[in-house]
Amino acid sequence: MTALPALTGSYQPEIAPVLDSLALSALVAALPLLTVFVTLGWLRWKAHWAGLAAVAVALLVAVLAFGMPVGLAALSATQGAAFGLFPIMWIVFTAIVLYQVTVRSGHFEDLRATFHLISDDPRVQAIIIAFCFGGLLEALAGFGAPVAITGVMLMAVGFSPLRAATVVLLANTAPVAFGAIGIPIITAGNLTKIPYTEIGAYVGHQTPIIALFVPLLLVLMADGRRGIRQTWPIAVVVGVTFAVAQWISATWISVELTDIIASLAGLAAAVLFLRVWQPTGREEALEAMGAERERDLATVAAGERTAYAAGGSGDEAAPPRALDKAGDDHSVSIAELDARARELTPRRISMALFPYVLVIAIFSVAKLVPAVKDWLASTDVKIPWPGTSGEILTHAGVPATATTYNFQWLSSPGTLLLLSALIVALVYGVGVSGLGAEMAATAHKMRFAFLTVASVLALAYVMNLSGQTITIGTWIAGAGAAFAFLSPLLGWLGTAVTGSDTSANALFATLQQTAATKAGIDPTLLVAANTSGGVVGKMISPQNLTIAATAVGLVGRESDILRKVLPWSIGLIVAVCLLVGLQSTILAWMLP
Repeated sequence: MTALPALTGSYQPEIAPVLDSLALSALVAALPLLTVFVTLGWLRWKAHWAGLAAVAVALLVAVLAFGMPVGLAALSATQGAAFGLFPIMWIVFTAIVLYQVTVRSGHFEDLRATFHLISDDPRVQAIIIAFCFGGLLEALAGFGAPVAITGVMLMAVGFSPLRAATVVLLANTAPVAFGAIGIPIITAGNLTKIPYTEIGAYVGHQTPIIALFVPLLLVLMADGRRGIRQTWPIAVVVGVTFAVAQWISATWISVELTDIIASLAGLAAAVLFLRVWQPTGREEALEAMGAERERDLATVAAGERTAYAAGGSGDEAAPPRALDKAGDDHSVSIAELDARARELTPRRISMALFPYVLVIAIFSVAKLVPAVKDWLASTDVKIPWPGTSGEILTHAGVPATATTYNFQWLSSPGTLLLLSALIVALVYGVGVSGLGAEMAATAHKMRFAFLTVASVLALAYVMNLSGQTITIGTWIAGAGAAFAFLSPLLGWLGTAVTGSDTSANALFATLQQTAATKAGIDPTLLVAANTSGGVVGKMISPQNLTIAATAVGLVGRESDILRKVLPWSIGLIVAVCLLVGLQSTILAWMLP
């Protein structure tokens, strides 16, 4: 262990810097992660304070235990914070602005009525909106946009803020591996030099097993065992359709298009099946949700303002009204909703769906048309981060590529969402001034979310560049052949910290490949396992918790959301670990 921390100089991390013990070094390296989970889940701190505390611990560990110069550690944190603000929070910000424009125009009411036409049962709407529509948004944008948009949409159809947040976080598991046009899998392929189509095919034989059960879990979360009894047929139909389509597309059609195909197939199956079958118990479910909603909104209006006042002042104490306002404004009686649905015309339905059709069109052109994709990529500005570029090395002694900041000012999904919001504002008659007003209001209300995500990504960069993450991963990889059962834990851990399956693959894909080779396990299986494990870690990442809380107007209650979704995440990662372990042995026939 370094006696005195260095202030400047280059840095090459060691695998076991603490008393030459890998186990002890991994334990020390895990302290920042432990800080996040203790402060957020147990002490119930606000997410931005939990994130800042974890960054402080990560900096101390990097400097005192891993010997990283103080200046390099601090600069690593600044690069992570910048990445957290742009492109990650830029994407979330513009996604919420797009939603706010639809609310300002009044067309969001027609969208709710449109979904009501498909089914007036809120449990079925959870499947259609959070799982199918959310999967489509994940396929095109990812990075939290599906959670932000579908969270407020579930609020609009009667869910309480807390339940809406937990449902959309759970729903956002199955499509994550192939999100943003397959970026997590493509990233893993680029790093390991394994063809990404092969990795995608392996993932396509893992995540569909999760997707098969997610709709059932959603109705269980939405309405308990009664929801399962009364709506299991539609949940099974959608789950099976999505899973089969994901399996087929990932294996034989296209990794990039997998989630688009699966989401549209699931939505089509739901619409067709609901023509011949309808669930029972709708009134009881609505009554229960209405009562819960009133309790939850009362807590937001009273208790949360008091809680914020303790850490802020005056107006800063209030939850974001423009976001939780959706729930108040959309609280209409069933009779009123039925009447609005009957009044819908094809033109009004088209206008209500227009923003999302537009998003699909713009993202499809930007991501799938080679000429446009290449041109957008050419506009990216790669910036060697001041003070760290060339000064921080990998364990192999070569300069770390992570010290280059990629400023995607035009190709970012956030910029494409802003373009969508501008077009929607003009078509809806909101205008540029209305769009500007919504942007200003949303930026003000998201200020704590910006701080939280910036701190979480600062934490990730410090842990990654100082070697803390690799130390933890190397220690876990020491399990040998049993590592096949444990390998998804790395993806789960990486995604929980960074909020991104892409980042988790960037952290651990090469490690998975190396560990698999040493243990005599199929490297492609474990690289795929890293991706599949990450999909169920996303729901507990502080970044996504903050996005969900912000979207439904529960800023400051991230710890409540975490406690709701943590058991689901743990249960699913255990299932993924078991599946991958068996695929390395007796279920090898499942693999492509």
